Amino acid sequence: MSEILGDHQQRPTQLLVNLYREWVQGGAGLLITGNVMVDRTALGEKGNVVIDDERDLPILRAWAQAGQTNGAQTWVQLNHPGRQSPRYMNPTPVAPSAVPLEGDNAFAFNAPRALTVAEIHQIVEKFATSAAVVKKAGFGGVEIHAAHGYLLSQFLSPIANVRTDEYGGSLINRMRIIEEVYLAIRRQVGPAFPVAIKINSSDFRDGGFSEADSIQVIHRMSDLGINLIEISGGNYENTTIQGSNEKGAFFTKYAAKAKQGLNTPVLVTGGFKSLTGMAHAVENGETELVGLSRGLALMPDLPNRAAKGQFHAIQLERLSTGIKAVDQKAGSYIGLSYYEMQMRRIATGKAPKLTKNAWVPLIFALRTQGLAMMKPQRA
Repeated sequence: MSEILGDHQQRPTQLLVNLYREWVQGGAGLLITGNVMVDRTALGEKGNVVIDDERDLPILRAWAQAGQTNGAQTWVQLNHPGRQSPRYMNPTPVAPSAVPLEGDNAFAFNAPRALTVAEIHQIVEKFATSAAVVKKAGFGGVEIHAAHGYLLSQFLSPIANVRTDEYGGSLINRMRIIEEVYLAIRRQVGPAFPVAIKINSSDFRDGGFSEADSIQVIHRMSDLGINLIEISGGNYENTTIQGSNEKGAFFTKYAAKAKQGLNTPVLVTGGFKSLTGMAHAVENGETELVGLSRGLALMPDLPNRAAKGQFHAIQLERLSTGIKAVDQKAGSYIGLSYYEMQMRRIATGKAPKLTKNAWVPLIFALRTQGLAMMKPQRA
């Protein structure tokens, strides 16, 4: 999840150290951070951390050390937002092609300009530089974020990517940048350092990145040596990832198909609420790892409770302001702010504050984000 606990200079803070210490003490096995950006000029939201050089090594080392205790590992998720950099933060975002976003959230983003080939190569090296710093800081691994409509996901989409050079057209060309990012990272971190990828099962749009495309990319990355594949879905144009109309774990059926003939372990995140459901997904061969986000934001010691037989299922409440029009307009902001609020509370030594009252997270969002809270964000 996106913790939004970076400072105004996009530097990591003691709050992140505190938060991850609580999670590893709560029994988590593997923690993957929220968006860490590789380019200081391309941010996804207020509160992002940027790792583009070694200026923050001391606090990064403290964060890594906190996340590597109690038998756990913490990996850093590396990302570039591409055209999904909000207009209040980026007047001219970059993308594979000059194709603006569509849909209800399009108002929040400026139309992008197309990257040159030289700029693509520079971004590839930025990912590699960030990964090298992550390793030097002592984290356990990195994850390449190629999902949720961010830059690498945009390259995969035949809707967002209409290039006619070596980075557009066929799926082989559209995934070229992802291969290059992985290989550049591998050259920096060596063969033994874990490198994962997060990828959409599909974009859930006609003519977009499909399940068949996704499976092909997953198997190609596995062949190249990727160590873990995290499956997700959706983007700002189709927010299926939020699962508002789904029941149960969101991506297990797709994962079962993608895993056929695959040797790389798979992590599925999204929709797991009961211990029985988690166990079934693993025992049924749908996934090797179960990802939890909202559950850990509400119950940071959930794994320890499960091990002691004190956890069976988590209740995710539907928040409401009591005003239907406000709930419909601000529903997504309310949900995201609710979990961001919980993470900040954990990081400041407080217990999560469970409520059905949507005004509580809305006020929190206004206090921490200002008017920026009315712009689309991702959890």
